[in-house]
Amino acid sequence: MWQAETFNPKEIDQELGWAHAKFKMNTMRVYLHDLAYEQDPKGFKRRLDQFLDIAARHGIRPILVLFDSCWDPDPVIGPQHRPIPGVHNSGWVQSPGRRDLIDPAQDPGFRRYVEDVVGSFAKDKRILLWDLWNEPDNSGGGSYNGEQLAQETRRIEVLLPQVFAWARAQQPVQPLSSAVWIGPDWSPGAPTLNSIQRTQLQESDVITFHNYDWPESFEARITQLRRYGRPLICSEWMARSAGSTPDAILPIAHRENVGMVNWGLVKGAIQTNYPWDSWERPYTLQQPVVWFHDLLQPDGTPYRQREAEIFSRLSAEPAGR
Repeated sequence: MWQAETFNPKEIDQELGWAHAKFKMNTMRVYLHDLAYEQDPKGFKRRLDQFLDIAARHGIRPILVLFDSCWDPDPVIGPQHRPIPGVHNSGWVQSPGRRDLIDPAQDPGFRRYVEDVVGSFAKDKRILLWDLWNEPDNSGGGSYNGEQLAQETRRIEVLLPQVFAWARAQQPVQPLSSAVWIGPDWSPGAPTLNSIQRTQLQESDVITFHNYDWPESFEARITQLRRYGRPLICSEWMARSAGSTPDAILPIAHRENVGMVNWGLVKGAIQTNYPWDSWERPYTLQQPVVWFHDLLQPDGTPYRQREAEIFSRLSAEPAGR
């Protein structure tokens, strides 16, 4: 998305226009990448500025994600491989790659990336929030589970507090966060919290979390996180066949005044209309009966018009708390 050869302002403009016009969205969670920055720092920031202009025209203030521990652990710059047919999210790449991650010699480059990007946009009110690291304690996902190098977790335990410090030193007007996503209890002092989760919950100005489960699980997570006394945003949700649907989840979030950023907008090359189990059983011969993620057909038609109506209605009404 961020490389000069494949940056596509026309498509971005079209899709963000659909997000606001059809669903009344006012934010969008968007991933950056350290390799795209490293290849062309000035061009990267110029394209990011152009993206923010497009988003602002549609009333959208994005959440920008700097690092990510999900899916392909060996990213490369340049042309990307095509997604595996019928497989969820099979073109997605981690940032940083696992070999860069475990090499302390790369830390100055990571710091330069964080400080330059956050510092360059630190006073920019077009940005809602900096999401510093997506699911840092994820083992990869899909067929990449179990392929982590031995040093990865320890390196992230050391790096994550530094990333928060590097970003905070730029004195951004936007809040900083990193979302918790796994584990039985996120309450303050819970004995099951690992060191990465403790950093996330301690350092985040706004508490963000992921939940793809049934409504009762979603409500339980809100109860756990309320105790931190900070605003709450669920920065990933909506997995229809897993029980997380707009009909069931959005009314709860609206009542509890929890911000919501669903995974997936337009059905496309990312293939997140396929469920997670497509890594074991690719959907090459038949399509899933129910889309997993995504809200729109490639032509901009809502997957379910009723979902568009729920998004729009709740966005227009005052929240419950």
